[in-house]
Amino acid sequence: MNDLSSTLDNSTFNRLRRLYIIALSAIACSVFISQIIVRNFLQDQQDDSTVINVAGRQRMLSQKLSKEVLLIANTTNVSQRLVLKDTLKNTINRWKTSHIALQQGSDSLKLSGKNSEKIIEMFTHLQVPFSAMFQASQNIISSIEQHPEIDVSLLEPFEEQVTSNEYLFLTIMDTIVNQYDVEANKKVNLLSHWELFLMIFTLTLLFLEFLFIFKPTAKMVKETIAKLLRSEEKAIKAAYEADMLREENEKSVKELRVLNHAMDKTLLFARLKSDGSIIHIGDKFSKLFKEPKFNINLNFSELISTEKNDQQYIEHVLKTYHKLGWQGEVKAVKSSGEQLWLEMYLIPIHSEVENSEILIIASDITEKRQAQLDVESLTKQSYEEKMNQQKIISSKIIENQEQEQNRIAKDIHDGIGQMLTGLKYNLESVNLNDLEKATSKIENLKSLTTDIIQGVRAATFNLTPPELSDYGIVPALSKLTQELAKLTGKTIELYNRKNFNQRLDSLVEINIYRITQEAINNAIKYADSTYILVSISHSEHMLSINIDDDGKGFNVNRPKDIKTGVGGMGMTFMKERINYINGRLFLNSSEETGTRITLNIPI
Repeated sequence: MNDLSSTLDNSTFNRLRRLYIIALSAIACSVFISQIIVRNFLQDQQDDSTVINVAGRQRMLSQKLSKEVLLIANTTNVSQRLVLKDTLKNTINRWKTSHIALQQGSDSLKLSGKNSEKIIEMFTHLQVPFSAMFQASQNIISSIEQHPEIDVSLLEPFEEQVTSNEYLFLTIMDTIVNQYDVEANKKVNLLSHWELFLMIFTLTLLFLEFLFIFKPTAKMVKETIAKLLRSEEKAIKAAYEADMLREENEKSVKELRVLNHAMDKTLLFARLKSDGSIIHIGDKFSKLFKEPKFNINLNFSELISTEKNDQQYIEHVLKTYHKLGWQGEVKAVKSSGEQLWLEMYLIPIHSEVENSEILIIASDITEKRQAQLDVESLTKQSYEEKMNQQKIISSKIIENQEQEQNRIAKDIHDGIGQMLTGLKYNLESVNLNDLEKATSKIENLKSLTTDIIQGVRAATFNLTPPELSDYGIVPALSKLTQELAKLTGKTIELYNRKNFNQRLDSLVEINIYRITQEAINNAIKYADSTYILVSISHSEHMLSINIDDDGKGFNVNRPKDIKTGVGGMGMTFMKERINYINGRLFLNSSEETGTRITLNIPI
């Protein structure tokens, strides 16, 4: 023991602690420095990819600008020219914004504006064709805005100025994009060299730590454990000799302690023979089952229950566990028929088979068991209620889908179908020998064909508006408000407060569209409103849509009978959709102010 104390003294442990702290600190510093270097390189690489993307887009925008200028210069239709003018203006603004952002940086485009001297020089050469194309495009826009019907020949000089500088702009821009790519590749190669260096450094550090710290420490620990094992063998041998002397005495003390504890701490207790016959039962047992404490002419299983299955189960437990002990719940049935639940402990007393006894300790858990059954019943009832509610919602969804399909089929049959039938009959009745009547019928056929096209467009718009998939949620809502205003004669307007124009996930957009469509239809059908306003606003992480009407409102606290499907289903569908896209829906309504529905959707 003296040798062991000298081996594991404080100085040894202090030395080990210092060495391990140094080793772990070196590894931690290596990992920390490696992470800083790698993260800096990755951040630069992400910036480079953004710059290359924006620079590549500049080439596309310049070609788009040239195409739009050519279209304007060759278009005599005034309305079409104005539309092309607005498109050209938007293209110029994006082109100019990206051009400035590549040189000076931009938070919105996530560009730092840090360029090498070679790229700065290239942008200096690029400025000449850029300024020429930009100024010529601005002159075209200004001329059309002042004189929409301006003669095409007056726009030709500006057209030539754009087209003549386009090739030079594209050539220089290609060189800039290539230079960006070259510089990015250099950074990637440098990162590879750094990673190789850090890996070699870390492996070298680990090898040195293993050689001078971990290996000597393992050797010392192994020697210490060997000394401890020898000491343990000696201690086990001495303990075994002492245990043999105390064993019989401890058995008697243990049996007495168990009996005293059972008598003092439990509510129900009994002593049995190994075959289950009763030696003695306590006062609580005697009063509970109305049997005497001694000289009971019953087996324990017969005392506990009057039912045969329960008796067989208790006899099986006694026979199986009379030497090992057992704990569990047992159903008891009194002679009066009253049912109880007991939590029972079976404790063997003697090790000798001929003198073995069993101590039974039990407690009445009938109330606890009944409470568990009540909780399970309530849980099952709540689950069934939720399932029934979900079935009603699902059936209503299916019913609405069927109604929508029937409505579409009716529109096609009564509208488009009849017009196609009329078109067929008119075509069959055309007589080319009578040119005057044939001309008249052809004019009617043109008008009828236009009506059919409009009917098809209306039907497809009701299904899924093309604006939603082509341009996004804001154009789709704009089209929706315009069409509903025409159909109902009500004032329905869309107000985009902050010019939101982002594209969202297709499922998010279609659910926003359907919720807004449902809210507007509810205001039209049930609120007796004359004015409906759909307003859109957004922040960096949230899109908000308000649907306000000046109708009669309703009591938002009025209970809805969802179980029977009466009332509130439209609002239920809206909530189901908003939950599906992780959004939130708020409802405020009164007779004085009308109704406001607010949608908040994370973006």
